[in-house]
Amino acid sequence: MKHIAPGAFALARPRAIITMPRADANDPKAMLAQINAAFEEFKKANEESLKGKADVVLAEKVERINSSISEMEKNMQKAVDDLNAKVAAAGGGNIIGDLPGDPEYVKNFKAHMRKGDISAALTKGADADGGYLAPIEWDRTITGRLKRISAIRANARVQPISTAGFKKIFTDRAVGSGWVGETASRPATTTPQFAQLDFIPGEIYANPAISQQMLDDAAIDLEVWLADEVDTEFSRQEGIAFVAGDGVNKPFGILTYVTGAANAAKHPWGAIPVQNSGSATGVTLDAMIDLITSLPGELSQNAKFYMNRLSVGAYRKIKDAGGNYIWQPSPAVGQPSTLFEAPIVEVPDMPNVAAGNIAALYGDMEATYMVVDRVGIRVLRDPFTNKPFVHFYTTKRVGGGVYNPEPMRALKISA
Repeated sequence: MKHIAPGAFALARPRAIITMPRADANDPKAMLAQINAAFEEFKKANEESLKGKADVVLAEKVERINSSISEMEKNMQKAVDDLNAKVAAAGGGNIIGDLPGDPEYVKNFKAHMRKGDISAALTKGADADGGYLAPIEWDRTITGRLKRISAIRANARVQPISTAGFKKIFTDRAVGSGWVGETASRPATTTPQFAQLDFIPGEIYANPAISQQMLDDAAIDLEVWLADEVDTEFSRQEGIAFVAGDGVNKPFGILTYVTGAANAAKHPWGAIPVQNSGSATGVTLDAMIDLITSLPGELSQNAKFYMNRLSVGAYRKIKDAGGNYIWQPSPAVGQPSTLFEAPIVEVPDMPNVAAGNIAALYGDMEATYMVVDRVGIRVLRDPFTNKPFVHFYTTKRVGGGVYNPEPMRALKISA
């Protein structure tokens, strides 16, 4: 099969080759235009298939365009992220979020990273164990990047805590009442009951090592380097745990709270309801409509779809009763594509469209899932354990679980 260059696709039938021009990888607007053009080609090919003209070549064409659209969306998002990073860099390395950096502290911290020759009095927030809390510039930078990479964190309720855990009290609001006559007796009615949930953080750690000579001679910004390393690994671990974590030294994943899953009975208000897809291997329009309408209107104001990139392709083929595709490309650069006009949030760790899988979530993630953060990032410089290497033992304590199952629905691939 002919190799297809990223950002473009060539689709062949006997006597015909359709080629979409490659968009400028640095121009999100051009990439958006290419996605829209590709979607038009996709609709034409899919319409032929739906009219009974399907053959092997046409089916391959539909799937190739479908895959290409997903890849283009990924490339466009990367271009947007790169531009944002350049804008942030142009603003100066000493400004993080809305807080100006402390040049003197940054200078001292770099010296500590290289030599360990800065006294504890010059650090901000030294721990009794001799470790150093990461400077606020690091903590805010890593948290920001986690929000971009971990889609659950970016959309969930995030609760900083200053103790070993977080407890939440819930009530069933089961107040009884009844109609009575003027002189009838008034027997006791039911009283609301209370229940408690604990959100206990687990701990993620990284322990990178570099030689003392490299620390002495490297002409790099050690803060950025270490932040990038911790960022990648911590976000990967968080993303997995927020979706499917078993709660053992880690968060409880949201999928463990759906009906029939391990934590279906954990929350006092019950499990996240499940809607079957209407097909043992795919998704039907009726099931999608049932999924959306099963969420009460007062809980749907901030509802979004949560699924992985591969699953989006399955929903892209579905049309409504009027013949309109329920998937639509991004309306503008930086905006997500939509299903039934609801934004799609890509969560890499969500399962694929396959028999028995929860292939999508629909609802208000901020009202549903809580992430608890204990303090932030802590770095302990260790030049003694493994000479001549210096280890930077980095930890972050984070937990998570369902705060309220009512504003979320799950779509299961099942007839």
